[in-house]
Amino acid sequence: MSLQDKVMAEMKAAMKNKDAAALEALRAVKSELLLAKSNAETKDGLTEEQEIKILQKLVKQRKESAVVFTEQGREDLAGPELAQAAIIEKFLPEQMSVEEIEKVVVAIIEKTGASSMKEMGQVMGMASKELAGKADGKTISTIVRNKLAG
Repeated sequence: MSLQDKVMAEMKAAMKNKDAAALEALRAVKSELLLAKSNAETKDGLTEEQEIKILQKLVKQRKESAVVFTEQGREDLAGPELAQAAIIEKFLPEQMSVEEIEKVVVAIIEKTGASSMKEMGQVMGMASKELAGKADGKTISTIVRNKLAG
């Protein structure tokens, strides 16, 4: 079952349950998928990697909005954003723990022989490719920075 089919099935369930937050999040996912499919470079359809990137972008947007709303004291707006992020995250592959990410990063650092912050870009490139969809870029970056600095 494709991601779009899964989203449509969830949308039907959300409509039946009158779940406005879920419906809004799922409509956003559907919209982004349709937009990406209409791009000239994706005429063959979206790859799983492209779909994951779209989902990650949507989750990141909602979490960032929730942080801004919380900073402004608008918990009434932050709550729905976090709820939507949680709904979209259900379509992502299971995220790795910090310890699992650290193991992969350490292995990449050993493999490349990186020893300073100058090689951070090289390590980040390999780590991002290997951990695509399984870990947040910000978490990967923090771990790489800590390992190369220390």
